[in-house]
Amino acid sequence: MKTLQPFSVNYSNVLYFLFTSIMILQGCGPDKKTKAQEKVVPKDEGTIEIITTVMDFKSPDTIPSGWNTFKYHNKSTETHFFLLDKYPEGKTIQDTKTEVFPPFDKGMDLINEGKSEEGFTEFNNLPAWFFEVVFSGGSGLVSPKKSSITTLKLEPGYYIMECYVKMPNGKFHSSMGMAKPIVVTNKKSSNAPPSVTTSIKVSSTEGINYNSPITKGAQVFSVEFLDQIAHENFMGHDVNLVKLTDIANLEDLESWMNWADPKGLITPSPQGVTFLGGVNDSPAGSIGYFKVNLEPGHYAFIAEVPNALKKGMLKTFTVLE
Repeated sequence: MKTLQPFSVNYSNVLYFLFTSIMILQGCGPDKKTKAQEKVVPKDEGTIEIITTVMDFKSPDTIPSGWNTFKYHNKSTETHFFLLDKYPEGKTIQDTKTEVFPPFDKGMDLINEGKSEEGFTEFNNLPAWFFEVVFSGGSGLVSPKKSSITTLKLEPGYYIMECYVKMPNGKFHSSMGMAKPIVVTNKKSSNAPPSVTTSIKVSSTEGINYNSPITKGAQVFSVEFLDQIAHENFMGHDVNLVKLTDIANLEDLESWMNWADPKGLITPSPQGVTFLGGVNDSPAGSIGYFKVNLEPGHYAFIAEVPNALKKGMLKTFTVLE
């Protein structure tokens, strides 16, 4: 096993994989299909329907590689997203039971006791294959009773679809069943990237930037990840679209987007905001797309990082009538 020095781990990988591991440790078997899951099939090649009704993902178990459009319907009463984690060859979610359980169990106990330094140091005992997990995009946050449309390019392999927003008691949604294996096959989708109305670029140095005024109606945003790093909360950056009302407080929103804040990513989400999707954490150099129908009003792009405003990762804009 690879020997790691304290705080030499890739913390972005650690935290993401933690949330999927919790689900296994709690005994929620994502490999078991429900009748509802079996009935959810792509309407056509390259279009993947995903439905959340409570704490679940109902979707096909296998999808083609290449460009796929994911239509995510959040029919629940809580905010969710989905993130696709690509596992190294030969590894499945079952490997977490014996190889990942001990360090995560101890590490999380220490973090919950307020001993964050000791907790993250404990993750040095993770198996070497863990650091090969690739976080490959997904939908940004989606508010209750809303839907998102996201287009991603995926390589063949074994993935875990997860959500790690927190319940009111602080437990991650993944521990309640929101972690599901997905196999991406060698068969390629015939899809191509959609036509774009606005191009977004995101990086750790320049923040979130876009190339044109944003108007009402159907919009397709491309999100290009110029780089990817682990921020202070050990997460990579992403792009989430938020609609703001007059009672929305940007400071509250910014704090809520940081999971490391005790009240971060926890139900309920801040007042006066509606999450409309986006593109989740993706590798440097990759491009994802999301489609949304914009009504006149105030909006923001925001990343799931601490101090998003200071980093240029909280940008507000207005859509005119």
